[in-house]
Amino acid sequence: MGTAGRQAYSMLRAAILDGVWRPGERLAPGALGARLGTSTTVIREALTRLAAEDLVTLRPQRGFAVRDLDVQELHDLTELRCLTEVYAARLSLERGDVAWESAVMAAYHRLTRTPRRDPAGPAVTTAAWQEAHRAFHEALLSACGCAPVLRQASQLGRTTELYRRWASAAPAASQRDVEGEHRGLLEAALAHDVEVMAARLRHHYEATAEMVLDSGLAMAQAGG
Repeated sequence: MGTAGRQAYSMLRAAILDGVWRPGERLAPGALGARLGTSTTVIREALTRLAAEDLVTLRPQRGFAVRDLDVQELHDLTELRCLTEVYAARLSLERGDVAWESAVMAAYHRLTRTPRRDPAGPAVTTAAWQEAHRAFHEALLSACGCAPVLRQASQLGRTTELYRRWASAAPAASQRDVEGEHRGLLEAALAHDVEVMAARLRHHYEATAEMVLDSGLAMAQAGG
């Protein structure tokens, strides 16, 4: 992907996660190319890459669209993510050394020092916080030593990102003690307490799913 493609990809990804287009909304390459001042070919390349991240779908005869959100899929993704990351975390805590502990602490420090929301911007989590959040969770699992499991965990994280961002402006999101949850994960990691880590990871992801449901996803689907 060339410079123009990378720029288009970054701009489209940010716009999708910021809610510029709603889930299911069509993304016309021609209109997007005119909007971003680039070619339709570049836009298609960027949308194809976003489709690989499960942020965009390519529908036969209908073209590209922001991926739909589905209640049952959210439950399934959450359960699969819990199973995958709990397994990876068990291995990581068993194998993690002092260097791993230092990396986890550094990632946590970065997360706590990154503003979660921009007071002057939309009521969603900032891109910088999302990146720090992803890096912290990856650091927790980084000593796992099982590449296929880590790839699966990373893919599941990307797949659920649109759900998290879609619900981040809801009132339920501001009532949740996300900082406390992350602090609990750090403490379990540094203590190498596998059972506590497993319980806290599951709670963390199930709480995210509940936040998404509380934001109105189920009602939106029921209403068509």
